[in-house]
Amino acid sequence: MLTPTDRGEAGTAGYDLGHHGDAEVGEGLVDLAVNVRSGTPPAWLAERIAASLTGLAAYPDGRAARRAVALRHGRADEREVLLTAGAAEAFVLLARALRPRHAVVVHPQFTEPEAALRAAGHPVHRVLLSAGDGFRLDPAAVPRDADLVVLGNPTNPTSVLHPAALIRRLARPGRTLVVDEAFMDAVPGEPESLAAAGGVPGLLVLRSLTKTWGLAGLRIGYVLGGREQVAALERAQPLWAVSTPALAAARACVGADALAEAAGAAVEVAADRAYLLSRLRDFTALRVAGDAPAAPFVLLRLPDAGQVRERLRALGYAVRRADTFPGLGPDWLRVAVRDRRTTDGFVTALATATTGLPAR
Repeated sequence: MLTPTDRGEAGTAGYDLGHHGDAEVGEGLVDLAVNVRSGTPPAWLAERIAASLTGLAAYPDGRAARRAVALRHGRADEREVLLTAGAAEAFVLLARALRPRHAVVVHPQFTEPEAALRAAGHPVHRVLLSAGDGFRLDPAAVPRDADLVVLGNPTNPTSVLHPAALIRRLARPGRTLVVDEAFMDAVPGEPESLAAAGGVPGLLVLRSLTKTWGLAGLRIGYVLGGREQVAALERAQPLWAVSTPALAAARACVGADALAEAAGAAVEVAADRAYLLSRLRDFTALRVAGDAPAAPFVLLRLPDAGQVRERLRALGYAVRRADTFPGLGPDWLRVAVRDRRTTDGFVTALATATTGLPAR
C-alpha cells in the first residue's frame, strides 16, 4: 500500500535529503556505498575524453552529441534531447522551469528531485511505497490533481523495476511525468524503459552516463521529452552548461560499440547481483527489499543497521545508510553490487559485524 504524507516543508523532518553515498566512502575502505561501476571509465573512453582537451579554447557545441543521443533512443528530432551536467542538474532545471501547483515525489527514491523542488520554493507531497508491498507502484495512489509526478525506475535505493505499463498510467494531459532512469542501462535489455516512448503526454525521461561509465566527476546526463518541454528546460539552463569533454563522453557512450559494452556489463551486474543475493540468504535476520532487485545495488533490512554499518567500516567496508530516504528508517542499508571476490569479503565482514546482535 502507498501512503501520502502531508504537503509542505514539515515533510522534510527526519530526513537528510542532501546526504549521498560519497559521504560514506573513505581512505582504505572498500566502496559499497556509491553505485558507480567498478573499473571505469574504460581506457578507450578516457582516451576519447582526453583527445577533446585540444578543443578547450572554443565554446562547447552540443549539437553533434544531441543528435547522437537522439539516434541512440530512436528520437527523430534532436530537439527532444537536452544534455545536462549529470541527471542532478536536470532536477534543478525542472524546479526552475516548472510552476507546479501540486508536486508529487514517489518515495523511497533518490532525494535530489525533492530537494531541488523545495529549494525552489515548491511544496512537495510524498507518496510512500510500502516495504510490505515490495515497494511496488500503485498508480491509483498518486493524487489525480498532481500536475508534477517524479519517480525512479529502477528506483534508488529499492532496486525495484516498475513495469512501463504501470508508469504510463500516470501520464495525462496537464501533468508532467518525470521518470528517472539513471540506472536503466544497468538492466539487461532495458525492458521497462520509456526513453524511446514518444507521444506520452507530459513525459520526461532522465538518463545518466555517470554510473555505468564511471563519469561522476565529469557530470554528463540528458533529458528526453517533447520539444516544448525540453525547450522550457533549456531556457532555464545556463549557457554552455555541458563542457567539451562531457560532450565528447556523451557521443562516445551512445555509440554502437559502447552500447554493446554496456549491455555486456548489465548482464555481468545481474550475475554478480544474483551471487550477492545467494550469499545473503545465510543471514536469517536480514531481508532484501523487493521481489526481484534489478539495479546495481540492493536494499537490505536488518536489526541495528546503524551499528552494523559502523562495524563494517571498522572492518574496511563502506555501505550506504538508507534512513535518509523518505519512507525508510534506521534498519535499512543499501549495498552496491560488486564482483564475486569483493562480495565474498563483504559477506565475511557482515557475518562478523552482525555477531552478537539480537535477531528481530
